[in-house]
Amino acid sequence: MKERHLGRSGLLVSRLGLGTMTWGQDTGPDEAAAQLVAFAEAGGTLVDTADVYCDGDSERILGALLREVVDRDSLVVATKAAIRPNGRYDGSRRHLLRALDASLDRMDLDHVDLWQLHVYDPATPLEETLSALDEAVASGRARYVGVSNYAGWQVAKAAAWQRAWPGRAPIVSAQLEYSLLSRDIEREVVPAALDAGAGLLPFSPLGRGVLTGKYRTGIPAGSRAAAPRFADFVQPYLDEECARIVESVVTAAEGLGVSPLSVALAWVRDRPGVAAPVVGARTAAQLEAILDSEDLTLPNEIRSALDDVSDMSPAHQ
Repeated sequence: MKERHLGRSGLLVSRLGLGTMTWGQDTGPDEAAAQLVAFAEAGGTLVDTADVYCDGDSERILGALLREVVDRDSLVVATKAAIRPNGRYDGSRRHLLRALDASLDRMDLDHVDLWQLHVYDPATPLEETLSALDEAVASGRARYVGVSNYAGWQVAKAAAWQRAWPGRAPIVSAQLEYSLLSRDIEREVVPAALDAGAGLLPFSPLGRGVLTGKYRTGIPAGSRAAAPRFADFVQPYLDEECARIVESVVTAAEGLGVSPLSVALAWVRDRPGVAAPVVGARTAAQLEAILDSEDLTLPNEIRSALDDVSDMSPAHQ
């Protein structure tokens, strides 16, 4: 798997990241081990988790696998903080540094490679939140820092604050939802991230699974849309407009002799500013299909056609 620099930093990451949000719930330790081994053997390095994923079990499973299955030094370990277990946003210095220490304990690590602010907390002064990032890097508990789910102006403000004085930890990444079905970040977040030198780490790059084409004729049993806790998550992408985009992806895939998944993932992977889409899988078999997209580069005419059909700006409505 090819590597890219994360933004304008010196950190190299595989151009596909492995998401672990379901580890500890839908994905058990054995299945997680099979995924991590397959990912590492394919040359993948970036593994993304968060302190609140499955009440910390995602981090616990990852930590155990780093001790027993895959060499920790071969991976770029990324985690997040800023959400309490009760769902409340908390960007206070107190909470963030305690959360980082708890993450390190769960994974049995002395540092993470990338520590990200999971959400923007409007109740805490941004300079206080960012001071926790500086402390994490200065103390050696994190090598690089980034943000997640930040609006464009929030990315720009945080990056500018960190650049204002020597010794502050620069913002090197921004993680947000981005796919052919969700291009809103192109208006403000992408320009802000490019200007700040922050690499984009898109999550849900397969449109919450809809871009695989699995929902073209209904909702399959066992799919996320059929699960009560995920139905509301998938439902917004099951309308007629999204169906039209999915059909275009399927047509492109048939013409190229590849899967719709590969087309959708290659599209977002090679967008301006993107370092690595972060993709989760419930099974190792699903992950293998995702890894198969590595060799696909979309022809310019297909990329242009997908750009046009997925453009939901007012001028294209």
